[in-house]
Amino acid sequence: MSETSGKHVYGPVPSRRLGRSLGVDLVPFKTCTYDCIYCHLGRTTNKTLERKEYVEIDGVVAELEEKLGHGPAPAYISLAGSGEPTLNLRVGDMIDRIKSRFRIPVAVFTNGSLLGRIEVQDALLAADLVIPSLDAGDEAMFQLVNRPHSHISFPAMADGIAAFTARFPEKVWLEVLLLKGITDTPAETEKIAALIRQIRPARVQLNTSFRPPAEEFARPLSRRRLQELQVLFPGTVDIISEREGNEHEQSEPLLIGEAEVLELLSRRPCTVEDVARGLAIHRTEALKLLMGLVAGNKIVRTTAAGHNFYTLAREGH
Repeated sequence: MSETSGKHVYGPVPSRRLGRSLGVDLVPFKTCTYDCIYCHLGRTTNKTLERKEYVEIDGVVAELEEKLGHGPAPAYISLAGSGEPTLNLRVGDMIDRIKSRFRIPVAVFTNGSLLGRIEVQDALLAADLVIPSLDAGDEAMFQLVNRPHSHISFPAMADGIAAFTARFPEKVWLEVLLLKGITDTPAETEKIAALIRQIRPARVQLNTSFRPPAEEFARPLSRRRLQELQVLFPGTVDIISEREGNEHEQSEPLLIGEAEVLELLSRRPCTVEDVARGLAIHRTEALKLLMGLVAGNKIVRTTAAGHNFYTLAREGH
């Protein structure tokens, strides 16, 4: 029996690197091996290393079939969502089931903390793309930024990412998220760059905190600063930053309503443009739905990095 309630398939969401991506949640909200200071989902409520079947795979596959029966196919099916997907003991089975039923590439977003385990490596080998994270260059910064489970050491985590990258038959894109006043100095970035030379990913995805973070001191870098630091990293380096939103005409207006918007916001704070892209509707329609939810006290508007985001209203708001 699933230990979570509600749907496990969400979106498609507007991904800054994959286009429109249909998300799959394989763990309950904020079940993770880390408690990152920049996480847009807030503080981790269940920091754990226990791998088990948190979500019934049959139910998730049924949700995917229903979701993919409406509207255009997404560019990717992404295992990500509300926590660390590799904590689900059957993540490999999930990938296999998706690959056997749908002709859509599978991407796995992982913090990389469990990639040193052979059974986790084996489980991810059938994916089309794996995007692990590396946000620090030494143990002290790892503890500050990622706040990992006490049984995760920095060397073991970094070695695990390198070992998986060497085994994985497809491409690994390594995400590096930098924060103002914390990891944006040449000294800190060089430590990370040295590890990247050992890991040898196909691409480096340079990112920063864009949505409202778990901790206010996790401040974002400007695009200009990211460009200045980009040259310090080896290989192909992409800057993952806010895209200009393209307005979409709503192809099936009766299928999109407040429920779909709430489902999207339950996984991540979104701008108006995010909602429009993710649900393939016009910006004005997205704004109308958001304003109705604000008026009904179901969501709230917050500001981060100079942009307005919409998030689910907390209890007692």
